[in-house]
This record gives sequence, structure tokens and C-alpha cells, in this order.
Amino acid sequence: MDIVDIADNLFSFLTIVAQILVVAIVIAVVTKNEKLEKLIGDKALLLAFLVALVSTLGSLFYSEIAGYDPCKLCWIQRILMYPQALLLGSVLFWKRGLEIISKNSFILSVVGAAIAGYHYLLQIGVTESASCGLVGYSSSCSQVFVMNWGYITIPMMALSGFLLIAALNWILSRRHKYSLLKKDK
Repeated sequence: MDIVDIADNLFSFLTIVAQILVVAIVIAVVTKNEKLEKLIGDKALLLAFLVALVSTLGSLFYSEIAGYDPCKLCWIQRILMYPQALLLGSVLFWKRGLEIISKNSFILSVVGAAIAGYHYLLQIGVTESASCGLVGYSSSCSQVFVMNWGYITIPMMALSGFLLIAALNWILSRRHKYSLLKKDK
């Protein structure tokens, strides 16, 4: 087993953990389970930062070490994920700006999840699009570099990360009593 296989298994495991946490957050909010919401909410900012950081490092691993050329949709997802590691990390470090950073992180994550979801559908053949590779400088968006446990591909990893960051920002907004979607006054 080489380093790429180890990384594939690690990132696939973390993808499943992210999916379980998203479901737990939704259940906590929908059922008004304050104990579970508090348990997750107390570490939501740190978790969101770690998800963004691991996602950023994971994408760099796949392109720089594994040698997978990112497609156009991958680049867009990177543009939406990479700044989140810096933004969320800055809130952890300076202990200021939570509300505005959380709102921006939420928006970046929702847009990123939509793109990653579309990318995943391209990869599994549910929808079709012109090949990203036609432009000559990127891989095809439908090319599958990783397929673990029957459904986990790199776009599924990204989708799970984006959804978890969005859900964690949702919990943060509830705990700190601000709206993710309302304009500041």
C-alpha cells in the first residue's frame, strides 16, 4: 500500500465522518436536541477550521503528490475552499469577526457544495457536460481518480466538506444568535 492508497482511505474515512456529522447536526436542530447542539456547537468553529484545512491540504496532496491534474470544476471548488482555512483560522486566532466570517464561510460553502454536487453527478454519469479537458489545460471533469467504498470520489469528498462547514456555521449562528442570511444593519 503506497502513500496515495493510504491517503485515499484516510480521506474516504473522513468523508464518512463528515457525512455523519452533517446528519447529526440536522437531527440536533430539527429535533431541538439542545444537548447534541451544544456538544457540537462548543467546537463548531474549530471543527469548521479543521475541515477547511484538511480539505485544502487534501486537494494539494492530490495535485502535487499524487499527480492528479485538477479540472475546471476542481479549481472553482479550490477557490471556494482555500480562503476558508485562512478566514476561520483568523477568527480562532484573533477571537474577533465570528459573525461576518461565519456568514461568508456559509455562502462559500453553499456555493461550493452546489458545484461539488454537480461535479459528482458528472462523474457518476447522472448528467453530462462538455469535457473540461477540451480547453487543453485541465483534466476532464468526469474523470474519476478515486473511487472508494462504491461512491466516494474527490468531488464527494469536497461536497461532504462543504456541507459540514455550512452546517457548522449554521450551528454557530444559532449559538451566537445571528442570522446567516440577513443583511447586517
